Amino acid sequence: MGGEKTKKAAGKTPADKRKTAPGKGTATAAKGGGAQSKSGGVTVGKNIQPKGYVPRLKKIYRETIAPALIKEFNYSSSMQTPCLVKIVVSMGVGEAISNKKLLDAAVDELTLITGQKAVKTKARKSIANFKIRAGQEIGARVTLRGAMMYEFLDRLVNAALPRVKDFRGISQNAFDGHGNYAMGINEQIIFPEIDFDKIERIAGLNIVIVTSAKTDAEAKAFLAKFGMPFRK
Repeated sequence: MGGEKTKKAAGKTPADKRKTAPGKGTATAAKGGGAQSKSGGVTVGKNIQPKGYVPRLKKIYRETIAPALIKEFNYSSSMQTPCLVKIVVSMGVGEAISNKKLLDAAVDELTLITGQKAVKTKARKSIANFKIRAGQEIGARVTLRGAMMYEFLDRLVNAALPRVKDFRGISQNAFDGHGNYAMGINEQIIFPEIDFDKIERIAGLNIVIVTSAKTDAEAKAFLAKFGMPFRK
């Protein structure tokens, strides 16, 4: 009997030991940040995007918008075609000086709206009239790139802006001269992700769409093809 037990123990390989070691696989996955799922998808926070996933607007850009812009502006190379660089969504919370709860609420709301964790922003300099000190947290911001950027623009154009009361389109004069567009939203509740019964207050937010266009005319034509409802 004793000889049989000795043979079994000696016959174990390092692979068998790894299989029987409790919790080691879980610890390794935790250290890696849980980037891969069983289906091969990529995990971003709580969102799981399938491997090789291409956002709807990005697909439309490649197949329709880019060729149309090349034809319209007579580009000699496809590399000259304007493209999205990033989208910055921010919210100022001046009342956070006296009520920190409002700043935490702003971070949570931006995270819900964009699908990406928002960060708190600090004042660059002191302003005595507003009782603001340099380094004080007074807002929240999210910078979107890649697939998240296209997904947000899709929801903004097709879901959020149509919910604005008495909507007549967005201004054509909000370009900065370098192909970037800035707009303001008066109420965050136009986004379907926000539950009106759970918010602390009605608040506005700023959206800056950064493109690689060299002129405002190119940027306007580029965004219009994405469905941006410019006021006529």
